[in-house]
Amino acid sequence: MTEPTYGQSPLSTLSEVRRAVRRLAGLHGLSAGTRARLTASVAAVARVGLENGQSVRITARRGPREEPAGVDTLVLALTTSLPIGPETLAKLPLAAVATDGGVEWRIAPPSPREQPGRAASDEAAEEELAALLTDLDALAADHQQLKAELDETNSGVLALYVQLEERDEQLRRAHGQMLRELEDALRPAPLSVPGLELAVHYAPADTDAPTGGDLYDWFVLPDGSVHITVVDALGHGVGSTRAALDVTHTVRTLALDGYPMKAIVGRASEVLNGMDPQLMATMLLARINPATGELLLANGSHPPALVVRTGGPTEYLEVPGRGVGYPLPGSDQVLRSHLRPGDLLMLYTDGLTESRRDPLEGEQRLAASATRNAGRPIHEIPGAIADDMHTVVHHPDDTLALTLRRLGSASGR
Repeated sequence: MTEPTYGQSPLSTLSEVRRAVRRLAGLHGLSAGTRARLTASVAAVARVGLENGQSVRITARRGPREEPAGVDTLVLALTTSLPIGPETLAKLPLAAVATDGGVEWRIAPPSPREQPGRAASDEAAEEELAALLTDLDALAADHQQLKAELDETNSGVLALYVQLEERDEQLRRAHGQMLRELEDALRPAPLSVPGLELAVHYAPADTDAPTGGDLYDWFVLPDGSVHITVVDALGHGVGSTRAALDVTHTVRTLALDGYPMKAIVGRASEVLNGMDPQLMATMLLARINPATGELLLANGSHPPALVVRTGGPTEYLEVPGRGVGYPLPGSDQVLRSHLRPGDLLMLYTDGLTESRRDPLEGEQRLAASATRNAGRPIHEIPGAIADDMHTVVHHPDDTLALTLRRLGSASGR
């Protein structure tokens, strides 16, 4: 065991304590991370005595560790006349043990690769920076000294940290822009059909991943009617987007090939099961004749369509059926209805009505919101309804809201 490497002079301020610990850490070649933990720990224990008007003493010595035998360790001792409770020791960044005269820290010697005054890792340097910054507000008199030490020991780490933050922000912006462009590419182009006006609102559950399993498709059939598909594939993110695309492409192919509405859901499930047996998705198919207002609906486990009639009455158009990946998939029937001029049809996914985990309550709020907003320009309606429905969100999910309004004349908007 060697003689103490620092004297027995009493220390009466936290600034003196910190400087003494840092000096000892430098003399013994401790890494920046260990130095930060040791400085914070000693200061926390010393504060108890200093705040009660008692001075403290700090000594250091080399001594053998218990395991492995024969290996020296640095023993730093803080001598104080006040007892230190176990609750204080339990909160220290660096473990310590209570002694009859104060507290001791037993620290393993640095590895040969570590050099005095240098941080052992970025993480250790960042921890030292956090410890020093925490003390700045309470120790204004010591501000310049601490800033000098930070500049000396952490300037490189701070510069790297700022660069990494800037690069991370650039990557986030680029990632978001790329995904938004991908989303735009996946969504069908706006549809302009005399006698009808359409609009859509989509919001992902996670703004950092603006693609998901909610998708729609609309196109004009050879007979002039407009076909709309709304899909909600199980899951979130790009994987569910691929599944939803498979569904919309399959339905489009079947519809353009002339499959009857009632058969499309079941046939699409057969085709998709051969491609991906794990795929599960709900879907709602709507077909509207702009000239006559005739509306056909087929459903596969999807929330029902909502109609807001001219003058205010609302009606949910329920169609029983089971979706892709469900037992006995298919639409049990095709519901026939009629849209009069001015009627508003709304198709959506369950993220719109189940944000509070109560679908029935959600459907009631949706009907009330659709009635309030039905008189708006069509491009404003889906977003306004989504804002109404998501004032409180207990269960975030991808959300799709699509609105279609039949105009008074099929000759134009």
